[in-house]
Amino acid sequence: MLRKWTSLVVVFALVAGFLGCAGTTGEAAAKPFEGVTLNVMMEGHPSSDAIKALAPEFEAATGIKVNVEVIPYDEIPQKALLAFSQQSDSYDIIHNDRLHTQGYVSNNYILALDDFVKNSAINQYFDAKDFVPAYLNACYVDGKLYGLPVYGESTFLMYRKDLFAEYGISAPQTMDQMVEAAKTVKERSNGQVVGVTLRGASGIHLIYVWSGFLWAHGGQWFDANGKLDIATPEAIAATETYAKLLREYGPMGYANFGWQENRLQFQNGTAGMTIDATVNGAFCEDPAESKVVGKTGYAPVPSGSANQKGGQHSLAVHNLFISRFSKNPEAAFLFASWALSKEIQLKSMELEAHSGVSSLAAMQGPAFTAKYGAFKDGMLEAIDKANVNYIPTVAEANEIIDRVGRAISEVLAGSRSAKDALEAVNKDINDNVLK
Repeated sequence: MLRKWTSLVVVFALVAGFLGCAGTTGEAAAKPFEGVTLNVMMEGHPSSDAIKALAPEFEAATGIKVNVEVIPYDEIPQKALLAFSQQSDSYDIIHNDRLHTQGYVSNNYILALDDFVKNSAINQYFDAKDFVPAYLNACYVDGKLYGLPVYGESTFLMYRKDLFAEYGISAPQTMDQMVEAAKTVKERSNGQVVGVTLRGASGIHLIYVWSGFLWAHGGQWFDANGKLDIATPEAIAATETYAKLLREYGPMGYANFGWQENRLQFQNGTAGMTIDATVNGAFCEDPAESKVVGKTGYAPVPSGSANQKGGQHSLAVHNLFISRFSKNPEAAFLFASWALSKEIQLKSMELEAHSGVSSLAAMQGPAFTAKYGAFKDGMLEAIDKANVNYIPTVAEANEIIDRVGRAISEVLAGSRSAKDALEAVNKDINDNVLK
């Protein structure tokens, strides 16, 4: 009798447990990651601000808590590398420039996303066909997908079309014409408007824009054997042109100009020209903060010489990477793909001056044209011409960019000639970095 009673108790307990679980199955299935916390490192950019503002929608839908930390772009590489090298799970997702992708993959710091893309439990927000093809293609290494594109951009020339009309200048098509245009603007405005503003801060800021000059003059980063190749006459001429523009026709303090400083100099109406990211067009046409709304022309980056190979327009893509050390990689992919879904990108475009959307639906929609029509055609032309090899993407990219940036900074300061600086840094990198 005792055995029968014990058996019945066990059966009733199992049934009750089953019924209790059945009552919560739907809710659990709807929010399988409820209670998970994700930590996301994002670079200072309008897209990051929008994602952070919209994150509560994701939290309400999934039960996942998301901590988005927005930090300056300059600080991202070092902070990310520190977390990766320590195998820390402090960040599940890291937002960074694609130029770091190869290094992250080589060191096994980030996860390939292909299995996540195929997983029907977490791929409901992912739509490969909605991404700008050039941006998504830039996220692949050896046939595997390692990131999702947050935003992309190219480079173009922005110029004061009102001043150019007044002074009888045409949009420059060559670097020589750009130098002449800068000279004319400075002289005709009696120095009230500098001829040109460009980035001068050492590191990626300087290298990003200088690279356009390198390619425009017929130069390249590497030779056929993978060795650095910037001690050439073409690279020297590019550096001399860059230095001449800034030293003779540029603004005070240009040596400290990164993306933001350069952008503000132009949009405040105190420069005749600039070459920078296509995303800057959104700021130029924003009446809330720009003095050059409707006064800005957009044109391709000028060519440099008859032997130019092309390639002076960048292909810059900034991705979300999932750390290999994350304890919640599936939840991380769910958030990353949600943040970059077309619905969220359409919303983010309304919240921030964000023309670098990676969603085709957002880029091709009427809201984009209404907001960014003034430079949309120039931006699309630049993207169409974009050069995937515009800046180094090898595993040693960080070191190369840092050392070359410091060398060019010496040229801008007038402490070394372009020839001496580039020959020295070219040898240094080939001997000590690309061994």
